[in-house]
Amino acid sequence: MKYSHIKHVFAKELRSFFNSPVAYIVIVVYLAILGWFFVSNLFINNISTLRTVFEMTPFLLLFFAPAMTMRLISEEKKTGTLELLMTKPVSEGEIIMGKYLASLALYFFTLLPTLCYYITIVIIGELDTGAVIGGYIGLLLVGGVFLAISVFGSSLTENQVVAFIVSLFIVFALFMLDKILFYLPTSIASILEYISIDYHFSNIARGVIDTRDIIYYFSMIGFSLLLATNVLQRRRWA
Repeated sequence: MKYSHIKHVFAKELRSFFNSPVAYIVIVVYLAILGWFFVSNLFINNISTLRTVFEMTPFLLLFFAPAMTMRLISEEKKTGTLELLMTKPVSEGEIIMGKYLASLALYFFTLLPTLCYYITIVIIGELDTGAVIGGYIGLLLVGGVFLAISVFGSSLTENQVVAFIVSLFIVFALFMLDKILFYLPTSIASILEYISIDYHFSNIARGVIDTRDIIYYFSMIGFSLLLATNVLQRRRWA
């Protein structure tokens, strides 16, 4: 892969996000929902903690990640601009990586304003900084996986609504796996528990950075982007 090609695709997609209402709607709606829960805990329940931010963000991402990425590839397929892009000296992997990094940047900008919650808690009370750092690392990793899977979902179809539904189904299934272990045999439960996204996040959110969790997240991201790349490669030779 060439960095210059990825950078070009990344810059193009990031501009398209902020030149349309998409980025602003995502950021405002996300912060409004999360802010409501944070303020409710702080002023109504008198609980000064960032736990709400760390618990609600993965759930919100189930919907926001597919919404952010559903147009990335499906729209280009529908309009025919993907074929035009693929005639240029840029590989399928560079296209996927550039688009993925753009969606990851949008997620980062969405998450960044939540640091004001951290500042608020520090001013009015005490907070475990290690757990907060772990929590934010976990949110970035969870978001990275959700977005990578959603980029793959967008590569499967020309219809944005279908891309959203497919991506939502996959991330929801992976998020909920560790919630059904009680009904399964132990041998199967241990495998599904490791595959579950939320299981690994719960470890990191406690401030425990385990290399097994890091490897899991990066493996999921790499595998999802590889699948998306293969979909585009088959389209080129179809």
